Amino acid sequence: MPRRRVRSTGVHLSTLGFGAAAIGNLYRAVDDTTARAAVDAAWDAGIRYFDTAPHYGLGLSERRLGAALRERPRGEFVVSSKVGRLLVERTPPLPRDDEGFDVPGDLARERDYGRDGVLRSIEATLRRTGLDRLDVVYVHDPDEHWEQAAGEAVPALVELREQGVVGAVGVGMNRSAMLARFLRETDVDLVMLAGRYTLLEQGALDDVLPAALELGRAVVAVGVFNSGLLAREQVPDDATWDYAQAPEHLIARARALAAVCAEHGTTLPAAAVAFPLRHPAVVDVTLGMRSPQEVVRDAALHAGAVPEQLWEDLAARGLLRTA
Repeated sequence: MPRRRVRSTGVHLSTLGFGAAAIGNLYRAVDDTTARAAVDAAWDAGIRYFDTAPHYGLGLSERRLGAALRERPRGEFVVSSKVGRLLVERTPPLPRDDEGFDVPGDLARERDYGRDGVLRSIEATLRRTGLDRLDVVYVHDPDEHWEQAAGEAVPALVELREQGVVGAVGVGMNRSAMLARFLRETDVDLVMLAGRYTLLEQGALDDVLPAALELGRAVVAVGVFNSGLLAREQVPDDATWDYAQAPEHLIARARALAAVCAEHGTTLPAAAVAFPLRHPAVVDVTLGMRSPQEVVRDAALHAGAVPEQLWEDLAARGLLRTA
């Protein structure tokens, strides 16, 4: 699978990434065997970039991913995790996590974008994964924490990068304007952009994408199915967008996109995966994968040829921004 370089860091990401939130039991439980088989299938498909976070299953995703990769040649894969949410003991514990993961609620997430919090988070991640290092570390969802994230978290990570402890430094969130600000005002190497540069939405063309291109930074695109609306060839009435029921006008737009894709001999999800990678700042599309079957499907979507004429036709019909 092709790889693209992140700035001048020496970190290269496969153009399709494995999003490990799902093997942290996002929404529903996945057994250990299935989670391990998903990572193995990703490896067999040529995927060499794996993204996780403490937030995903209260550390379960990190533990499972680390166990699945531990015997692989360390120089052949890239792992990213995140800082900003420390896992602390919850007293009294909850029967089930209250932030969407099907795991026991014995831990809580404590927001901390300070230097000490960053160092503690990385240490805990290395312990959970069993890996010797992290190739990429993102500041995770600093929406209401700009000052501490920009003033403490990013400088702490940059220091670790300069010491060779971390390969590349980034920020991940769904607010493209704030990501552009991180690119312009801090020394991050890349950003993880969730849901704002997709076949359905191209608002990132107004801020983060031109900033990345101008500054020579990289963008990892996630949420490219807009949490489900673009995930199927035929858009159902109950399709979701931004993790809720999609409004009728977006369902209609997604169906129009699907119809044009069909005219060109491709599918809506294949075009959704291919579209972000056409932008020169985007180095990778990372998809959530919870089973070997999902991995095989996603790898096939990524590998499928999407006709160039499709993009021109979508733009001509007012369904796609080009600038």
